[in-house]
Amino acid sequence: MTGTAQIQGPIAGNPVIQMGQYDLGRLGYALEEYFVSGSAVSYNLSGERGANGVWQAQAAAAAPYTTRVVVCRPSDPARFNGTVLVEWLNVSGGLDAPPDWYMMHRHILREGMAWVGVSVQRAGVEGGPSLGAGIPLKQANPPRYAALSHPGDAWAFDIFTQVGRALRAAAGSGVLGPLCAARLIAAGASQSAIFLVTYVNAIDPMVRIYDGFLIHGRDGTGVAIDGDFLASRRDINLSGDAPLFAGRELIREDVRVPVLTIESETDLIKLGGIGARQPDTDRIRWWEVAGSAHFDVYGLIASQLDDGSLSAQRLAELNAPVSELMGMPTQAPINAGPQFHYVIQAALGALERWIIHGTAAPHAPRLEVTGGQPPRLVLDSHGNAKGGIRTPWVDAPAAVLSGLGQEGGTFAFLFGTTRSFSEAELAAVYPGGRREYLSRFDAAAEAAVKAGFLPAADLAEIKALGAAACPLR
Repeated sequence: MTGTAQIQGPIAGNPVIQMGQYDLGRLGYALEEYFVSGSAVSYNLSGERGANGVWQAQAAAAAPYTTRVVVCRPSDPARFNGTVLVEWLNVSGGLDAPPDWYMMHRHILREGMAWVGVSVQRAGVEGGPSLGAGIPLKQANPPRYAALSHPGDAWAFDIFTQVGRALRAAAGSGVLGPLCAARLIAAGASQSAIFLVTYVNAIDPMVRIYDGFLIHGRDGTGVAIDGDFLASRRDINLSGDAPLFAGRELIREDVRVPVLTIESETDLIKLGGIGARQPDTDRIRWWEVAGSAHFDVYGLIASQLDDGSLSAQRLAELNAPVSELMGMPTQAPINAGPQFHYVIQAALGALERWIIHGTAAPHAPRLEVTGGQPPRLVLDSHGNAKGGIRTPWVDAPAAVLSGLGQEGGTFAFLFGTTRSFSEAELAAVYPGGRREYLSRFDAAAEAAVKAGFLPAADLAEIKALGAAACPLR
């Protein structure tokens, strides 16, 4: 067994992390930060690193570390449902970011779950090579984070294990304050998802800490066992139709616990996630969401204000298409469909039920693709993708929503596009006007809830949002 972490905290003052522009205290949640330290090990692989994901790892060099975790938990222990979502914080922008919190916080808050964000990678703590120019913790607040020390991403896997082990501690002795975790779900988006692929395949069989994994927005392969994300993806081609990253590494079929992978159109086609497509098994599910992008207007804007109390009209305003990204213009309006937010919340709920009750998550249809190289999405007469998980935003469309075709700044291609229908197109698609549109929208929403791909708890809001955003008057 690897080491046991030492816990310091909660640390007084405010942690450096953007969780949204709403009052968590008013929502019944406490936000705390802890420092976690110990001796972590790196790993080597023995034997072949095959496409089937059945990799054998062994402990290698040890190194001391001190990192931080951010805990968002119910203030009243009676509200806690026993589930902790542990997010491998994303460092692609050069700082710690919680994209899965942005996408799933509404479900976490209403269900009484706890969320823990872990500063697992060196770039978020110390700085160093990354895809963006953000400010790492030790630069953002030098006095607060002077004690932090990260040996490098080869040790990230064991740090994540040790944090999980600390979350299993008895109430009052770990990082959950008065709470005691009944189950841990590991989650990671984008680069973090790619690290989790390697964690599931190589590390989890040995350490057996997490009860399930939610892998969000991966490409075709896991990260190298030495944790060097950029070195393993040197040849990045931002232009043309070819996938950015080639390769095929699956989740191992003998995985110990449920693993649900959820992909947008961007992930599948542009990032090369299609190379990792695999059949569902008794512990593996693969979901692809039609009309969705790697990140979108909801994640960028609406999630920062969406505390569960906003009117449908306000949500519609916050989800309106925009043509800029962090102050830089984009070639086209970025993807403004909120469907991925709702579908990934359904995925989290399905994964939690799978763990607790043994009821497997639904099998999802795959997006239709051409058989050529590079693969392309098959589009309907409007231009929206066929197949995949269907939602009212693609089955009762008022726009072409895509995860592809965007250009602009460094990360713009990840945000997809929106092309709103013209008045003539709307009239042709909905000759019955607003009433027909809303009837079709509501029916599509109900069908997606029945299929298990939208949360029943969100159905009323989704219908109201459809009415508020309806372009037909």
